[in-house]
Amino acid sequence: MEYTKDLSIVISLYNEEESLHELVKWIENVMEKEGYTYEIIMVDDGSKDRSWNIVKGLSEKNENIRGISFRRNYGKSAALYHGFKAADGRVVVTMDADLQDSPEEIPEMYRMIVEEGYDIVSGWKKQRFDNKLTKNLPSKLYNATARWVTGIKLHDMNCGLKAYRNEVVKNIEVYGEMHRYIPYLAKNAGFDKITEKPVHHQKRKYGVSKFGLERFVNGFIGVISLWFLRRFGKRPMHFFGFTGILMFMTGAILAIWVIAEKLIQQSNGLLYRPVTEQPLFYLALVAVILGFQLFLAGFICEMVSRNSSERNNYKIREEI
Repeated sequence: MEYTKDLSIVISLYNEEESLHELVKWIENVMEKEGYTYEIIMVDDGSKDRSWNIVKGLSEKNENIRGISFRRNYGKSAALYHGFKAADGRVVVTMDADLQDSPEEIPEMYRMIVEEGYDIVSGWKKQRFDNKLTKNLPSKLYNATARWVTGIKLHDMNCGLKAYRNEVVKNIEVYGEMHRYIPYLAKNAGFDKITEKPVHHQKRKYGVSKFGLERFVNGFIGVISLWFLRRFGKRPMHFFGFTGILMFMTGAILAIWVIAEKLIQQSNGLLYRPVTEQPLFYLALVAVILGFQLFLAGFICEMVSRNSSERNNYKIREEI
């Protein structure tokens, strides 16, 4: 496939007016030094400051700079989706606009994609300058969970600085909070040559971090949801049906046990508690009802899945 550029650099930004001139100048110096043909795609995610006006001014000075502006803040996934859609470079690089990602890392990441044949090269901020309690510790917990769930051995899956083969970004759909798990989306699409590169991390020079507790919690929920959808998305009955049958059988066995115990005690003239006075009997009934409902939910999900327009959406590498 022919590409018009060596590199497409996609930058998602939100209220970053102070850093844009410095960032673009830094990227331009690196590109000129290495002799790359390039484009910078700056996606303004509904900024409330002068970010978009600055992007327009930069674009007038440099024809390699393109911009996309959202009417409101949709989130990083939406910005990357449109950036990927517009990218026409052989290698697509994503980075943040806060000057914490160094453009000096791009040439080596480009080489690893082109010469070593990787599909994705993810940055790894080995030494971070963020708050250890509010950001570094949650990040380590999140990445440990992500490695366990996805099976991808990356130390910093959420690092904004990544390089992709163009074919990768054209074959995945980034939505919701899925920008955090692009390597996993790529792996599911058949692009499993994924590695990481230690990168230099800088302190935030302007503004404040957008990271917070909500994003941390969403990160955990999202990665578990992604794993569940990949494993059971096209066969929901395997999960709901199995779980439902297990709960139904457990409840039925407990109910039979309680009733049988009462009948045995009654037949032997022993003291016994009425079945309806035993908490275990009601737990058994709840298990039976929940089991039936889970089985029914699995059946409904299976019907929906069979009628989904995505049921036969498979990625083909090559045809001859």
